[in-house]
Amino acid sequence: MSEIIPEQYMCYRSTAPLVIDGHLTEPSWKRAPWTQLFVDIEGDKKPIPRFGTRVMMLWDETYFYFAADMEEPHVWGTLTARDSVICLDNDFEIFVDPDDDGRDYMEFEINPLNVVWDLYLPKQYNKGGQADHGFDFDGIKHAVQIDGTLNCPVDTDRGWSVEVAIPWTSMSGYAGTDCPPKAGDRWRVNFSRVEWEFDEYKGGYLKREGTTCDNWTWSPQGVINMHEPDMWGYVQFSDITVGEGQDEFSEIPAARPEPEA
Repeated sequence: MSEIIPEQYMCYRSTAPLVIDGHLTEPSWKRAPWTQLFVDIEGDKKPIPRFGTRVMMLWDETYFYFAADMEEPHVWGTLTARDSVICLDNDFEIFVDPDDDGRDYMEFEINPLNVVWDLYLPKQYNKGGQADHGFDFDGIKHAVQIDGTLNCPVDTDRGWSVEVAIPWTSMSGYAGTDCPPKAGDRWRVNFSRVEWEFDEYKGGYLKREGTTCDNWTWSPQGVINMHEPDMWGYVQFSDITVGEGQDEFSEIPAARPEPEA
């Protein structure tokens, strides 16, 4: 893990409030930069993911906006109840630690059925943290669009897209920093995509028993554990409206230090 340098992303202001419908066609999204394609959670230890995943971000005074585009020849989902353990389906996940202290961070998961699980953690699981499953991002907006046919194994899909708007007010009590942020502020953020092996079953899909999932991420963790916030990427907020100029990063992330003996 010591050689992994966290990714960074410049988050520009949206030109106008976004309509959250899963279609990433508004002018602000057309101008926003994509991240590079996701890699395996362990980084270079594992092969390049077989399907592409990429993300964009924007912000305004009310929301932190996220957009994800995922290649997927077979889009399927099974979980329909909010706050199910959504990563038991194929999913897309957002992790946010506003003040970069490795504590009081938030997680959001969504599957192709637009069913979500949001939770808050006072600290990492491996440091004794217990997730608050009653936590909700109050006022969140989210949508999914399928480029193909959901839960239909007889055709080949192109993929699915996700659009999310998280209100600053829903995070302010846990942020430990300005929320909404100031221009130049840097938050720790990461994204994960979970992908399961499957079999066709009774005209649909069934997760293959005895298999483990692939886990693809924006900023690699070095280990199979998304709950290592010091390995997440950096998102810097700019007061430049998207498409009207380029900002510069205030710092260059350093490689993670070797643990003490």
